[in-house]
Amino acid sequence: STLVKIVYGLVKPDHGTMFLNGIEYRPKGPQDARSQGVGMVFQHFSLFDALSVFENIVLGLDNILEQKELKKQIIDVSSEYGLAISLDKIVGNLSAGERQRIEIIRCLLLNPKIMIMDEPTSVLTPGEVSDLFLVLKKLSKSGMSILYISHKLEEIRTLCTKATIMRRGRVVKNCNPQKIS
Repeated sequence: STLVKIVYGLVKPDHGTMFLNGIEYRPKGPQDARSQGVGMVFQHFSLFDALSVFENIVLGLDNILEQKELKKQIIDVSSEYGLAISLDKIVGNLSAGERQRIEIIRCLLLNPKIMIMDEPTSVLTPGEVSDLFLVLKKLSKSGMSILYISHKLEEIRTLCTKATIMRRGRVVKNCNPQKIS
């Protein structure tokens, strides 16, 4: 989790170098990371319970469009990736899976090339996990890279074609989790 916070620009690294598309990458903050195509869906949602779905999405965007155009974009993204949700619902009345959809939609509206997901299933029901996996597979097929952090090895084996195993902040192994246990 600390490593992806560094990648997303929330934490400054003590040392080391990161590269994105072969170019040194050192985001000054999350907005800078987003402008370079890196989006993040956090383990703990950053939503306001008293506000509507639409209001929460607007609060998380860097550039705000006209309301009608933004609603159209949200509906288009929701439909394309199977993330349907009512924009008028109050967030405090939603399930964890529905809340996560809001976070994913907000991230997708910024057109990331890489989406970081930090422990995304920790608060989801088994049905919501299945729904999330369908969305992630569709995003991956569309060409998006997904950096998926999990301690649940079966999730990694189900979703990922490449895995990096870390212990105490150090890389232990890179592998294809579908071919190695």
